[in-house]
Amino acid sequence: MSAADGSPVRVGVFGLLGSGNLGNDGSLEAVLGYLRGSHPEAAVDALCGGPEVVSARYGIPATRLHWYRGEYRTASRAGAVAGKGLGKLVDVFRTAAWVRRHDVVIVPGMGVLEATLPLRPWGFPYSLLLLCASGRLLGTPVALVGVGAAPIGDRATRAVVRWSARLAAYRSYRDGLSRDAMREMGVDTSRDEVYPDLAFALPTPPAGTPAEAPGDAPGVVCVGVMDFHGGNDDRARAEEIHRRYLDGTTRFVRALVAEGRAVRLLTGDACDAPVVDAILEAVDSPLVTAAGAASLDGLMKEAAAADAVVATRYHNLVCALKAGTPTLALSYAAKSDALMARMGLDAFRHPAREVDADRLLGQFRELEARSAELRRTLAERNLAAARLLEDQFSALTAALFPAAGRAARRRARIPGHVHAHATRETR
Repeated sequence: MSAADGSPVRVGVFGLLGSGNLGNDGSLEAVLGYLRGSHPEAAVDALCGGPEVVSARYGIPATRLHWYRGEYRTASRAGAVAGKGLGKLVDVFRTAAWVRRHDVVIVPGMGVLEATLPLRPWGFPYSLLLLCASGRLLGTPVALVGVGAAPIGDRATRAVVRWSARLAAYRSYRDGLSRDAMREMGVDTSRDEVYPDLAFALPTPPAGTPAEAPGDAPGVVCVGVMDFHGGNDDRARAEEIHRRYLDGTTRFVRALVAEGRAVRLLTGDACDAPVVDAILEAVDSPLVTAAGAASLDGLMKEAAAADAVVATRYHNLVCALKAGTPTLALSYAAKSDALMARMGLDAFRHPAREVDADRLLGQFRELEARSAELRRTLAERNLAAARLLEDQFSALTAALFPAAGRAARRRARIPGHVHAHATRETR
């Protein structure tokens, strides 16, 4: 795929990628697979949270998302506050300069239009607004592809998210609730489509045996945990929510161990590690082990080898369902409920804010009793999801890449463009 002047079309990918969240990186991997398969001539680079990780793992050039390196650390000293403030101003120009060097920019999946976890308007929402505004001003289409959205209570955050979505050239969502949420926030969604989460486009690994149950014990149960403190509107009782979640999950794991079940603890973000440590210390049994999966592929392999999965973090659920393993969701947001309903397992949900170990154990037993039926259901739903994502990528090509020729001609008229291109290539 080339621009009108014969040069490769430049595609930028944007987001909190390479920052420790496996779901975000899995969405990137799915989009890179699409680009390499359908548009192999495209020159791809990233503006992201973890550029070193993205470059090493995916082999593309990457630039740090924020000028100020302490962007996501709490600023308590005057110097840090000043640094953050200056960084917000510098990022206006850095983001615009990066956008200007591209024909199209893709935001691959992620919950970029939601605040189901604690979030401030001047954090990532501000960065997304800079991206979408730069794209609109400079004529570079910005595509929000398969993203998540949810109703937002905070007025400032809601306004920033709404304007980001309005300024994007293309939007699609990973569930109908996301599209409904944006419509309720005042965004015209009449041309926006809904497709399965991008991670369903990733290859499904064959069933393996990353963790064998000791002795004559039944099969392994994967329990995906999360550093869960509630959502953006739960800040006042975040610690109470976390204690209740951790206590209920620990009790459930202890009950499985008492029945002789081997338990494999999964995470989906680097911040989940303390929850794993707390459960390992509290249960203190050789039957409980922690997985070291560093990618969605690794999580899928763990799930594929298990008899069943009980998981909290959204992309842990995606991995388990994609692997075809009967799954019970510790649901913390509507996106989890929508995902379970799409995959035919909406009866197997339990509130993450109110984990009741006894009731959860009862649901788990029903899940295992219906295992064969649920595996057949998941196989059918996975085939349907794969077909729908083929449609998503075809729609993305139709929406974005015809504009590449016009963008190349526009860039050629910009003074200093040749110098900017050379700088990018040698970075």
